[in-house]
Amino acid sequence: MATFGAGGSTSSYEEFENADLIICWGSNTQECHPIIYNHMRRGVKNGAKMVVVDPRKIDQVKKANKWLPINVGTDICLANAMANVIISEDLHNKQFVKRATENFETYREKVAGYTTEYAEQVTGVPADDIREVARMYATAEKATLNWTLGITEHHNGADAVFALINLGLLTGHVGKYGSGLNPLRGQNNVQGGGDMGSLPNRMVGGWQWDDPEAHELFEQVWGAPLPEKVGKNQAQMLDAMESGEIRCMYIIGENPCQSDADENKSDRLFGGLDFLVVQDLFPTKTARMADVVLPAAASWCETEGTVINSERRVQRVHKVIDPPGEARADEWILLDIANRMGAGWNFASAEDIWNEVRTLAPNFSGISYERLEKYGGIQWPCLDGSIEEISDLTPKEQLAAGVKGAEESGSEAITTDVVEKKELGTKFLHAQLWEDEVKKRAPFHPVDHEGPVEMPDEEYPFQLTTGRRLAFHNTGTMTQSYKKVKDPEELIEICEEDAQELGIGDGDFVRVSSRRGTVPSVKARVTDRVRPGLLFMGYSFPDQVPTNVLTINAVDPLSGTAELKACAVRIEPAA
Repeated sequence: MATFGAGGSTSSYEEFENADLIICWGSNTQECHPIIYNHMRRGVKNGAKMVVVDPRKIDQVKKANKWLPINVGTDICLANAMANVIISEDLHNKQFVKRATENFETYREKVAGYTTEYAEQVTGVPADDIREVARMYATAEKATLNWTLGITEHHNGADAVFALINLGLLTGHVGKYGSGLNPLRGQNNVQGGGDMGSLPNRMVGGWQWDDPEAHELFEQVWGAPLPEKVGKNQAQMLDAMESGEIRCMYIIGENPCQSDADENKSDRLFGGLDFLVVQDLFPTKTARMADVVLPAAASWCETEGTVINSERRVQRVHKVIDPPGEARADEWILLDIANRMGAGWNFASAEDIWNEVRTLAPNFSGISYERLEKYGGIQWPCLDGSIEEISDLTPKEQLAAGVKGAEESGSEAITTDVVEKKELGTKFLHAQLWEDEVKKRAPFHPVDHEGPVEMPDEEYPFQLTTGRRLAFHNTGTMTQSYKKVKDPEELIEICEEDAQELGIGDGDFVRVSSRRGTVPSVKARVTDRVRPGLLFMGYSFPDQVPTNVLTINAVDPLSGTAELKACAVRIEPAA
């Protein structure tokens, strides 16, 4: 958002199938994003080259033309070194940089010190491989750069994202078909949650919290003034719980007692609240700690509404069965609570709620339920399908222009009657960067390498990184009861060299400890997927193997995300 003003993938799934180069950086796309990977696989079949940047030798490496086995937490160094190669070899898109970007000279100075030889020492990636991939990316006609939690779940994850975006700006691989910068979302509606203003400094549709125009619009539609100060992100809320500033909490569809880093600390904080409400489908560990549990309905089959996926596609969800027992859809639980507090909300359907979203967010103003049914999903932004109209008008003008013959009427300005095109919505973002005169240039954000907060030492000589596996999801609430799948239990990956030195065999149970806690027993998987000194665990069986008692709650000050991808541990045969 800091670079482009919008938080979302710039490309469409279709573009993976027509790209020349696909880079997956810190993303086990094949296992964690199988739908997206299917499109990538078609692209490879159509002739695209694939590069995988990952500390582990994941299965996706088998399809890759190049694998860069990077040391955990050294992504900024690698990205800066690639930029160094591209600039020093005069491979950057000079016309694009001059016309569409700003702060290039500062960026050039920053990456000048990141030679490939220095980067090899830091990242573990051979200098020749760094140069090869840099050239591949710079010279490809259509290239997509894609990342996920392997980039963001670090104490400086936001800086790592800036480092990747800088590469896209340097080469002009953004704002045109087949080239894009894509943060792949890990669940079907993560994008939708962000688009609805779930971040404390954002409003529905991506408005900045402190935007005066947003305040005027929202207060007009909602009939009430907005709070004067920005709220807290999740990490800040945990700090406020520890200080006693927050004494009660309402949690919807989240299991932070098991998903957050340093689980023992989470237990203490949530256990110390005066009042805890949890709204969820399942009796998670967090729900078991609650004073009140509100049973929710399954959004994919028991409710009406919309979801938004990684390519910014808004899709309809239809209710096909009634929820069991006293379970209800999230929105109606919230509506009843709000009205008992005197809010006076009068929504009669999920469509009513969506139509209010459309009055508040220009990106969605052209996306009606009727059109969603007709087109089977529409990618935002969509006023009437015209990128030119969207990029040239202010948000207020977009809202007003959407109604045929309408006056500027604020909250009533919804697109209802416009000339429809064959395909509504926007396939790829930021095409305006390729115009002759760019009104708002994209800035380079120079950043420096910083390694993980906690590195291996004599007492804790191994580095642990965490992630998902194909058949299981997050804290296992929805998946840990699966039986007819491969390895329906938690495992710790260890290389053969380390296993032999420690007297650990494949299938043996081991004890894993960090400075924060201990996992008394987890089954070892001896494999070539990890290198010496590196261990890998999932976190989808937390009742049996509480992986997050090991992880460190070192938080990125920009994103509020903890460093779940790196901590120091000790491993030994279980007693």
